[in-house]
Amino acid sequence: KIIKIIRFCEEREAMPIVVFKPTGFGRFYLFQKKGEGKPFTEEEQKEWDRIVQRYHDVCSLAKQKDVEVLIDGEESWMQDAADELAEEMMRIYNTEVPVVYNTLQTYRHDRLEFLKASHKRAKEQGFKLGYKIVRGAYMEKERERAEEKGYESPICKDKATTDANFNDCLTYILHHIDDISIFIGTHNELSNYIAMELMETLNIDIKDNRVWFGQLYGMSDHISFNLAANGYNVAKYLPFGPVKDVMPYLIRRAEENTSVAGQTSRELTLIKEERNRRKNA
Repeated sequence: KIIKIIRFCEEREAMPIVVFKPTGFGRFYLFQKKGEGKPFTEEEQKEWDRIVQRYHDVCSLAKQKDVEVLIDGEESWMQDAADELAEEMMRIYNTEVPVVYNTLQTYRHDRLEFLKASHKRAKEQGFKLGYKIVRGAYMEKERERAEEKGYESPICKDKATTDANFNDCLTYILHHIDDISIFIGTHNELSNYIAMELMETLNIDIKDNRVWFGQLYGMSDHISFNLAANGYNVAKYLPFGPVKDVMPYLIRRAEENTSVAGQTSRELTLIKEERNRRKNA
């Protein structure tokens, strides 16, 4: 399906980006087992090789068609293998300009150091990094599993710490824009303001293709529309697919991402204001 979407995007200038989840290409269990350093059975190794080949098929076509690929982040206990595979794709396909983007889930307190280590490797090995930065969508699940299994939670202690971590990662990337391209995935108004101010301070052109802003389709349109109206690169993230697959995803977003749930009153207020404006127009 991702191959078809890339070919679809090729003919549409307004659709320069595609997104996929690692577990859309292979079983969660395999990513987890790989990340834990446990040996595969012969059949599991063949299955893993097919996952890697799917990554190559998508990334090579995306590079050929000038479409950027964003790889979503998932739960921390499978993410190590997903990160390694994403970096392998960047090493191969991001030699000139970023085609492949991994995701930084900044509610994880180790992500700034992870970013710096990734940057160091990219500089040494001569490839470009691409990162989508988000706060993260699995906070409750992460904390519950850590408590259940008795290890330190990978999640920041509170929202303020998560916000600071997001903004620190954002700042680091924009200060190294020649090495790292960024997709800023947030509904947080302050983080968007910080990005805009940094771009001005660092003389990064608002149309620079190395910087994109993005919000979920149907959410925070006041952010998306104002950014776009002022000339910034903006994308709306539109999840789609069979109802049986998409609805659980959307429900998880509502249940697991408290930062998104917290936007509800703001969204409703803005919708009411717009309805009143149209009535009085």
